[in-house]
Amino acid sequence: MLYGELGQHLHIIGRAFGVRVNQRGDEIRIQGDDGSALLARDLLEQLHQLCVHGFRLHTMDVEQACRLILREPETDIVSLFRETVVVSNVRTVYPRTPTQRRYIGAARHNDIVFGVGPAGTGKTYLAMAMALAALSRGDVNRIVLCRPAVEAGEKLGFLPGDLAEKVNPYLRPLNDALYDLSDADKADRLMSKGVIEVAPLAFMRGRTLNSAFVILDEAQNTTPQQMKMFLTRLGAESRAVVTGDITQIDLPRHQTSGLVHALDILHGIDGIEMVRFTDADVVRHTLVAAIIDAYDRRSSSAGKQAAIGDTNSTTTDD
Repeated sequence: MLYGELGQHLHIIGRAFGVRVNQRGDEIRIQGDDGSALLARDLLEQLHQLCVHGFRLHTMDVEQACRLILREPETDIVSLFRETVVVSNVRTVYPRTPTQRRYIGAARHNDIVFGVGPAGTGKTYLAMAMALAALSRGDVNRIVLCRPAVEAGEKLGFLPGDLAEKVNPYLRPLNDALYDLSDADKADRLMSKGVIEVAPLAFMRGRTLNSAFVILDEAQNTTPQQMKMFLTRLGAESRAVVTGDITQIDLPRHQTSGLVHALDILHGIDGIEMVRFTDADVVRHTLVAAIIDAYDRRSSSAGKQAAIGDTNSTTTDD
């Protein structure tokens, strides 16, 4: 519903644009600065079109639409939210930012896609949705999900339990996305049959993956050798999505990130597309984007201070 429960959607739009939005029957009145009122009206018209087409608006959708329009008033919310990924006959996912839309398009038209950016931008979630959609359409016969086990250098012996219990903490984020997008019983059946496989990156060595949708998550924590090994596992009729955040590298300081290395040397190759997300694409809690921005500002400020300190030291030594 356009208005939301107790007019909640209208209150969100009013706060976002600094206007008053009142509902009287089927009529909506907007009061405030002319420019802001026009933006709010345009957004409401687009949201109304979505509702007419059967789109079910949620609070997060309205909040995200407000952010998009405030950043870029010409954003076509209707076409953006109607670009769907049909995960199953009961589950559909749609992009919430233009970058997410490009990411989905890239995965549809390329065999290898890199999704790079901060937490909360939907990189892994959308990759999982596209993998499940490809499986349900019969485009692939299986899904392979993997991550590097970084902190232990892929030496998992210090963790308690059997092998599955040792690697489970590293793979939990992929499982979370899987179970959020798929019925738990169905996901368990597919995993027990090996149709969906979740494994540490080290287990990919020596394999050839045919007719598979492969996702490598947290790829910033691979080495260049591991990244090469992963990318060369792809067999006939397979595709891969590689996700990571190059600001969150947990490798030793002297070790080059395989993701950073791959982005440099694979740029421009046909069949490989690289999609970069920013904090503007964060679609988690509304505070996540602000938190990321605050950390980025502090990191940038610290870098400048360090540079000034280096300059002063050089001058003194001279």
